[in-house]
Amino acid sequence: MKRNTFTRLAALALTLILALSLTACGGKDNTSADNNDSDTKATVKIGVPNDTTNEARALLLLQENGIIKLVDGVGITATKNDIVENPHNVEIVEAEAAQLPNMLPDLDYAVINSNYAINAGLNPVSDSLLIEGSASAYANILAVKEGNENEPKILALKAALESKQVADYISQQYNGSVVSVVENPTDGYDASVDYDALKGQTISIAASPTPHAEILEVAKEILAAKDITLDIQSYNDYVVPNTVVDDGTVDANYFQHLPYLEDFNAQNGTHIVSISAVHVEPMGLYGGKQTTLDALSK
Repeated sequence: MKRNTFTRLAALALTLILALSLTACGGKDNTSADNNDSDTKATVKIGVPNDTTNEARALLLLQENGIIKLVDGVGITATKNDIVENPHNVEIVEAEAAQLPNMLPDLDYAVINSNYAINAGLNPVSDSLLIEGSASAYANILAVKEGNENEPKILALKAALESKQVADYISQQYNGSVVSVVENPTDGYDASVDYDALKGQTISIAASPTPHAEILEVAKEILAAKDITLDIQSYNDYVVPNTVVDDGTVDANYFQHLPYLEDFNAQNGTHIVSISAVHVEPMGLYGGKQTTLDALSK
């Protein structure tokens, strides 16, 4: 009996010695594994628009602020596949631009177009963590079907949108979250247009609800003074406003920037042209699960 007890004690002692030896030689226990896991950088999910030009615009904003680095010279065709440096372990989540505000609770951050941010109750100036400068190349444009650029009713609409009244409204209403880019605002009218001949006519235009349709209400009043009706049709997507102009259902649209239009024409075989740059909506980075930029500064 004593012999068996001694044998068991000896075996236990040998086991302890071997365990200590393995630890001394670099064997890992659960504590060290947990420490290594805590050192692993957490993934930071950032939502971006999934259309070509706005995704590139969002990625360029992230690059300008040192969050990622893109392939040199990639420009307005950049996608997440062009990211060559990702020091903050960012995961780019592509989604329809209009849905990004709704996705904020499930993302760390999202890069959102100002029109959708405003529509969701966000203030681009005070609520964004990062924002483009007002010198952005992505001015929102008045666009028509090619060949209709010089129609009298189109010229009348253009003059109304390029008016001082519209520029003043943008400045007062949006406090820097939307910026007029019209260099020489008009009185709202084009001297080359015979407004008497346009009396009783209707001009139809497709627009995003915010801020485009709101801005168009000012132009509507200017045209109404000449007995011209402006029919503002609101759309919450970036496709239909172009298709209804291209097929002639609607006279004009006002919702997009030129890089988007050029890409849309190339992808869809449409023939839509810009006739005026009206305003810029600086794109911004908004917090979701994160309320500061701390997750992107470590």
